[in-house]
Amino acid sequence: MWLFFTFSTTFLWGLAELFYKKGARQEEKFAHLKMAVCVGIVMGFHAMFILMTQDVGYDPINMVRYLPVSLCYIVSMALSFFGMRFIEESISDPIENTSGAIVTLMCVVLLGAHVERISVAAILLIVVGILGIGFLEGHGDTDRAKKLGRTMAIVAFAMPFCYAILDALGSFLDVYYLDVERTPLIGVTEDTIELVANTSYELTFALCAVLLLFFMRSRKEKFGALKWQRDKVLAALFETAGQFTYVFAMSGNGAIAAPIISAVCVVSLLLSRIFLKEKLTRTQYFFLACVIIGILTLAVIEGD
Repeated sequence: MWLFFTFSTTFLWGLAELFYKKGARQEEKFAHLKMAVCVGIVMGFHAMFILMTQDVGYDPINMVRYLPVSLCYIVSMALSFFGMRFIEESISDPIENTSGAIVTLMCVVLLGAHVERISVAAILLIVVGILGIGFLEGHGDTDRAKKLGRTMAIVAFAMPFCYAILDALGSFLDVYYLDVERTPLIGVTEDTIELVANTSYELTFALCAVLLLFFMRSRKEKFGALKWQRDKVLAALFETAGQFTYVFAMSGNGAIAAPIISAVCVVSLLLSRIFLKEKLTRTQYFFLACVIIGILTLAVIEGD
């Protein structure tokens, strides 16, 4: 069953990325905030469902204790949603998935972790791919500055990198928070610590959603009828469903599940090409392939 959940997670998160992009309309000023609201509300309902059906002995103070990690994930997603309004999903998603490589580098630099040579080669391949994509952004047909203006083009292209860095920081902090012997979380065991952490994250996201609703209301921005926000709601549902199946996938055979799930960027690229009709140059596809191969190689090696 773990293999079924593994492929389900990969497909669900790939679908989530597709609907994120569809919902991040460039002409809708607060589209990224509305996306965050949808995700927060759905995650809030999921967290309440877990608390009502699972005996985890949850202490609300864990929301405060887990706040540094939660904010890393929430802010990174909000920045990603903003970038999606201007950057092709085929480009942004592989860049965002380099967060795993950044976590590896952080563990090496800050924790003195040992990394195999092939992992170093995979990271270098990712760097080459990103540098290539970055170079192409300012030249020829991919010159986004012509459409958005130089400042906005730089800001938009920086968003996937901001996501990768913040998401990596959240994952790095999780190394400490999910160690039951050192964690600041209280009332947790080996069996409940991940569930408690995830519930804290989802409840915090729900609170942020409420705050964002008040913020938009203060700016006289209406959220709009749900039928106009269908893509955002679907993205939130697929995101949360993938989060649910992810737990079962990793509990079965994490060493094999992790590299399969990391292929979500491949699924996203294919779906974007088929449904969003995104077209890139051959050179762009080459550098994207470098990034994806590096990500998959790193996932396989680090998962062993």
